[in-house]
Amino acid sequence: MTELHLWLRHEARTTERRTPVVPDDARRLVEAGVELTVEDSPQRVFPTRDYEAVGARITPAGSWVSAPSEAVVLGLKELPDQPDRLRHRHIFFGHAYKQQPGAADLLRRFVAGGGELLDLEYLVDDDGRRLAAFGFWAGYLGAALAVLQHRGRLTAPLRPTGKDELDETLRPAPGDEEFTALVVGALGRSGRGARAAFATAGAEPTCWDLAETGDLDRVALLAHDVMVNCVLATTPVPPFVREEDLDDPVRRLRTLSDVTCDVGSPLNVLPVYDRTTEWTDPVRRLRKEPPLDLIAIDNLPSLLPRESSVDFSADLTPQLLDFGVGGPWGRCLDRFRRASRELGVTEEEFGRA
Repeated sequence: MTELHLWLRHEARTTERRTPVVPDDARRLVEAGVELTVEDSPQRVFPTRDYEAVGARITPAGSWVSAPSEAVVLGLKELPDQPDRLRHRHIFFGHAYKQQPGAADLLRRFVAGGGELLDLEYLVDDDGRRLAAFGFWAGYLGAALAVLQHRGRLTAPLRPTGKDELDETLRPAPGDEEFTALVVGALGRSGRGARAAFATAGAEPTCWDLAETGDLDRVALLAHDVMVNCVLATTPVPPFVREEDLDDPVRRLRTLSDVTCDVGSPLNVLPVYDRTTEWTDPVRRLRKEPPLDLIAIDNLPSLLPRESSVDFSADLTPQLLDFGVGGPWGRCLDRFRRASRELGVTEEEFGRA
């Protein structure tokens, strides 16, 4: 491992309670010689004192902007709008490589400041498999919220909880009607999570993956009561649900949960909505009659912040212990530079940075 100064930042999003590194793994990093700075964060599921107890230096929230230039800033979700120029290496989910809204502006901030984005979505092994992901818990919660909404038991605003408490609300109660469910992308991490949640809810979903979506049976799709989309498209594919499908008289579909939330991207497989839903208002009605409700929350695992953080941190920590310019991290850097070149950034500009 190269000498590493890791700076764990406070998350700007108020509903984000997860952390990419939990205190037990922070101890491993410190013992391996990583200089670890942790920003104070009252919303983080693990208290700041737990990081201090394992040898991290504590600093105020948002202080990463004045961190030493060699520090690698680690987070999960989006950065604040300021500063305009980003001069550090940042590790987080940037959502900037599929023409998402705001992606070009984010990349330009990095190029302007000479910084670099090491996007966690693109931290992959030699075969292209993700090395650290929240997918299982995203799928679990996407299906869980869909079940609760379909049964009329979803309340707002949503609040973080633990898995035992969530499962208690998921289990079928006397009087609950049976329903049919469909998981699309059922064989991936998110799909496995969705299937597990449906099992807890007493439902056995139909499971579709590449074989079924390659030649999509729209009539069969619309015949389900609940659908959970867990497909993360990397190349353009025909949409699974189109605007005209919402008005199809054969539509039985009543609850649609989009775990992927690729809204605004040309790779979006559910181009029937133009903005995500929020913790304060988690459901949007797309059609009144017959009703069709949408759930599209882009930080679902934060509703189970402890469980999802522990799992993610266990996957990410070995990669941080092996942090360097090659391998998975090198692939992340190459992907950032390729995306920046697509914006028209020249090699000379990279050199000046």
